[in-house]
Amino acid sequence: MPDPTAPATPPVIVARDPRDPGALYCLHEYYKELARRFDQGFEVHLSRDPEATTMIPPTGAFFVAMSGETPLGCAALKGQESWGEVKRVWVSPTARGMGLARRLMTAVEEAARQIGLPVLRLDTNEALPEAIALYRNSGWHEIPRFNDDPYPTHFFEKHL
Repeated sequence: MPDPTAPATPPVIVARDPRDPGALYCLHEYYKELARRFDQGFEVHLSRDPEATTMIPPTGAFFVAMSGETPLGCAALKGQESWGEVKRVWVSPTARGMGLARRLMTAVEEAARQIGLPVLRLDTNEALPEAIALYRNSGWHEIPRFNDDPYPTHFFEKHL
């Protein structure tokens, strides 16, 4: 019997402008989830939220997992001079367990390679154990804090 919560159309990963309606939907849902899961809540204005223009080519990228017209998740790349930062990795609860987070991360890593970034970094919070497990199982290793964002408790790096 088919899973009634599974997307009707197999999800695809597409590059989008972070100001695109599907991207904005994902970001809004992501922020709501962080506010629910973090002990201290989440206020995007307190976070080091990157400007949309830093997550578009030629120095960045933004990806959305789509099933037809339905956005299911997102991930972004913000390029720096010698490294890139992975931002806003989120998958809808209805689409978890389908490998979308890993596919989104693969898209970000490939974009970083194309830009010429040899190293990626990211941060996350202990309230997101599934994210921490994904990063550890995907070749990321923990590093010391690299930013002053008040929310993260774990910092990771991956050499491409």
